[in-house]
Amino acid sequence: MRGDDSGMHSLHASHMQHSQHERGDKPDSEISVVRVPDGYANSGNASGNSGNVVGVQRGSRPDDLPMKPPLVGQLPMTTPSREASLTQKLEVALGPVCPLLREIMVDFAHYLSKTLVGSHGQELLMEGKGLTTFKNSHSVVELVMLLCSQEWQNSLQKHAGLAFIELINEGRLLSHAMKDHIVRVANEAEFILNRMRADDVLKHADFESQCAQTLLERREEERMCDHLITAARRRDNVIASRLLEKVRNIMCNRHGAWGDSSGSVQKQTYWKLDAWEDDARRRKRMVQNPRGSSHPQATLKAALENGGPEDAILQTRDEFHTQIAVSRAHQATQHTADLLDDAELLIEDRELDLDLTGPVNISTKAKLIAPGLVAPGTVSITSTEMFFEVDEDHPDFQKIEPEVLKYCDHLHGKWYFSEVRAIFSRRYLLQNVALEIFLASRTSILFAFPDQHTVKKVIKALPRVGVGIKYGIPQTRRASMMSPRQLMRNSNMTQKWQRREISNFEYLMFLNTIAGRTYNDLNQYPIFPWVLTNYETKDLDLSLPSNYRDLSKPIGALNPSRRAYFEERYESWESDTIPPFHYGTHYSTASFTLNWLVRVEPFTTMFLALQGGKFDYPDRLFSSVNLSWKNCQRDTSDVKELIPEWYFLPEMFYNSSGYRLGHREDGALVNDVELPPWAKTPEEFVRINRMALESEFVSCQLHQWIDLIFGYKQRGPEAVRATNVFYYLTYEGSVDLDAIADPVMREAVENQIRNFGQTPSQLLMEPHPPRSSAMHLSPMMFSAMPDDLCQILKFYQNSPIIHISANTYPQLSLPSVVTVTAGHQFAVNRWNCNYTASVQSPSYADSNQQQGAVKPLAIDPVLTAAQNTTHNNPMNRRHLGDNFSQMLKIRSNCFVVTVDSRFLIACGFWDNSFRVFNTESAKIVQIVFGHFGVVTCLARSECNITSDCYIASGSADCTVLLWHWNARTQSIVGEGDVPTPRATLTGHEQAVTSVVISAELGLVVSGSTNGPVLIHTTFGDLLRSLDAPMDFHSPELIAMSREGFIVVNYDKGNVAAYTINGKELRHETHNDNLQCMLLSRDGEYLMTAGDRGIVEVWRTFNLAPLYAFPACNAGIRSLALTHDQKYLLAGLSTGSIVVFHIDFNRWHHEYQQRY
Repeated sequence: MRGDDSGMHSLHASHMQHSQHERGDKPDSEISVVRVPDGYANSGNASGNSGNVVGVQRGSRPDDLPMKPPLVGQLPMTTPSREASLTQKLEVALGPVCPLLREIMVDFAHYLSKTLVGSHGQELLMEGKGLTTFKNSHSVVELVMLLCSQEWQNSLQKHAGLAFIELINEGRLLSHAMKDHIVRVANEAEFILNRMRADDVLKHADFESQCAQTLLERREEERMCDHLITAARRRDNVIASRLLEKVRNIMCNRHGAWGDSSGSVQKQTYWKLDAWEDDARRRKRMVQNPRGSSHPQATLKAALENGGPEDAILQTRDEFHTQIAVSRAHQATQHTADLLDDAELLIEDRELDLDLTGPVNISTKAKLIAPGLVAPGTVSITSTEMFFEVDEDHPDFQKIEPEVLKYCDHLHGKWYFSEVRAIFSRRYLLQNVALEIFLASRTSILFAFPDQHTVKKVIKALPRVGVGIKYGIPQTRRASMMSPRQLMRNSNMTQKWQRREISNFEYLMFLNTIAGRTYNDLNQYPIFPWVLTNYETKDLDLSLPSNYRDLSKPIGALNPSRRAYFEERYESWESDTIPPFHYGTHYSTASFTLNWLVRVEPFTTMFLALQGGKFDYPDRLFSSVNLSWKNCQRDTSDVKELIPEWYFLPEMFYNSSGYRLGHREDGALVNDVELPPWAKTPEEFVRINRMALESEFVSCQLHQWIDLIFGYKQRGPEAVRATNVFYYLTYEGSVDLDAIADPVMREAVENQIRNFGQTPSQLLMEPHPPRSSAMHLSPMMFSAMPDDLCQILKFYQNSPIIHISANTYPQLSLPSVVTVTAGHQFAVNRWNCNYTASVQSPSYADSNQQQGAVKPLAIDPVLTAAQNTTHNNPMNRRHLGDNFSQMLKIRSNCFVVTVDSRFLIACGFWDNSFRVFNTESAKIVQIVFGHFGVVTCLARSECNITSDCYIASGSADCTVLLWHWNARTQSIVGEGDVPTPRATLTGHEQAVTSVVISAELGLVVSGSTNGPVLIHTTFGDLLRSLDAPMDFHSPELIAMSREGFIVVNYDKGNVAAYTINGKELRHETHNDNLQCMLLSRDGEYLMTAGDRGIVEVWRTFNLAPLYAFPACNAGIRSLALTHDQKYLLAGLSTGSIVVFHIDFNRWHHEYQQRY
């Protein structure tokens, strides 16, 4: 029993040790085995098996896993109490095992009998009671007593103990292996489960993110839709208010139905500069300013702060209170004019949805850059339109001066793609993140975007128009993305300027345009040079070089002593962070621009906003041309150049609004700008200044000034040598605003860029080529002039030639001169374009003309054939019919010919129509109705690139209608198939006698019997009424030039000249009954003719007579100029055409002497 106890003790100890390892965190070593009793230590089987110990992988324990309780615990089992006898305990403990043990012993008795032997070799099972007991006894006690006997214990210890231990060890190894497998499978299952759970978490997070993103997109889409709908309502509200204001102005103006034509009540009229640009990008039109005033509040504030005289303060205070009363009345009127308030903007959106043309392709944050303000908002682009809606809740918008905001027309903008004419990449604060879009309305809009990538996206979404058609660059989106240097390299404007096909002004404006200068950003306003130095003498001789500035030097280096000062400062500069510079100020800043234009709205309001609501000190205001020039020569902080308006806008020198600008320290009143003694009026000053700009002295050295401002002397070593270095923050590429993270620092840098000015983009890295001389291009221009008379063409009938149209362009398939006679017969006469070259050599011309080989004009072949034919008279192909009203005197302005001479438009028919005739067959191709009286006069505007043009018709019903001629359909077009007028111009009280129209200027000028002469825009707005001089009554003929001159021929030979802004320049009385007059292309020269048969040439500006051609043998009824301005054609009352040689250069060069 001791041995049994030791073996059982070892087994129990091993089991307890293993249990301790299993229940710990981690086993310290491999699994333990049941220790073999000492008696069997040397047994071979024991030694062999003891070395085969299988390691178990460390990891999670199987008893950590949730397991079901064992099934045995669930069986009903009686548990003996402590007081139970030993027999009962044995019965309970071994009762279930005894039957199995009996069965084993009986079934394997033959085998076991040889194994189970006693100490003397006897078979314990066969001999004695062993087998019998197993077979017959059912007592547990008997079996226990048998097995616990000494012989049985020895035998079992000897033969079964080792096998039992091996069985236990094998079972233990199997159980550990099974445990490892279960742990491994459980770990894999847990890993897979965790991965599935992680995937589920990621999918859930991704789903949540997608839901949130979709919800955000839907909200943004809804917000954008609400934004667009609200913007459309605001825009429609603005348009409706403007239309209502337009109707009110039409009805209430001096010539309206509700107006006081007698002028008994004189109300102060204020004007502002319109944004309309002509082909040379000049803004010349002044339009009425309903928000205008004399700014008494600014004057009062300045007087109170500066301590002005008490009388002046009281007078100013009275004006201020009067202005407040007027303003309140105007605001009340405006309030009643509002169609919708803000709350109503958000309702009834269904109707507006129908107006939306498609989904928004691009919507991005942007800033509208307009003069005097930067408005944050949103640009949205559909497939056919572009919108801008200002963000009125943005803090930057709240900072904008309300008075300046009133002058911005694009806060709720909508533009159709068909309106876009050109797109330029632009800079904003020296960063290439802006776009300037030029429109058919001859205005432009400037937007700044978040980054350059957005700029490219917007360009791709807009129509492919490039930078327009004027610069010889293909109309591609790539052109809109070109840098200024690339635009310069790819354009043909430099060659045109060298060949003198464009003027100095036009070329400088081209350079400013491609270099990023724009009217929309006052910090990048176009730059023009000072060209004259003499502003003191009474006479100005433009032939003296001493009167011209040296354009090879910057304005700061013209004075030698001042140049030495700037160069010394540059050389002695010691800062390590700021590069050296010559000039601490720039030649172009917003404050300089506003100072130049302080007398012109809306710049006056912007100037006041810049100055804190008051005018600047009088000594700092622009008050004298001569004083401004002197300051540019002696003041070290004044190196400013000029702006384009110095060469075309005389209104900038007038104080037409009556601003009280104060007195200078010398006591001089600051009012109109003091002009040089050689200029009596601002119009004369501007004209002479422009003549100086176009002079030969400027032309031959202008390229050197271009090198300084736009070219290779702008920066680098050449700029240092030319004393032309400015503060480093004025140059492009000097700072990257996106790299500045600190908002305070970024704002500081932006303010420096605004205040120091901005240098234009550099266009050239090499010297600019000079302009070719006039002598080199036209060597014959200074040779002897040919005879005035070139040709006399006599028609077969003697009917007066009352109309001539010269369409002599060589590009036309049939260059021709169309004539109309008083007998309603027209002719398409052939023009010989080759004749132009033949007159360059007088001897050659004379010899050929003597031979009759060369004539400039040949009679219409149809008329020639009619003289030789008696049957099928071809004259029917040249007759306009006999339906003309007998009440109307047919004159030259009753006919209009299209630019290709294929169609003739005539008026004066009794049925109140005007008609379009085919000049090939005289067939009527269109009859246009629109007037309620006989159409009395017609006019045609210049054509665009597609040969479309405006047709204006005046009538006895006192109205002028504006029509659109479509060259593609070859007809007057309108809505649908019925021709409809674009605008109806009113204001006349009697029959309209004459009308002219300029599409470039956007103006229609018309006159009626006994006056007045009215100026309308092509949109139908009445701008001005030209006041006739004393005893000038009924306007009969009107002419208008692209330079803005208007000449009116009144009855009795009275002639008056005006500017387009209503300023009378001169009036004269002629001793001839004028029948026709004509302006040269540049408007400098006026040609008149009448019953005396003499063609006279006048200077338009002052109506000074220059030349009279030889008298004709009859009165002259019509005049025309050829396309090259070299031939003047006169239609006589005897049915002949006289062709004169004319050369405007001879008067031009003679006039460029002394003023």
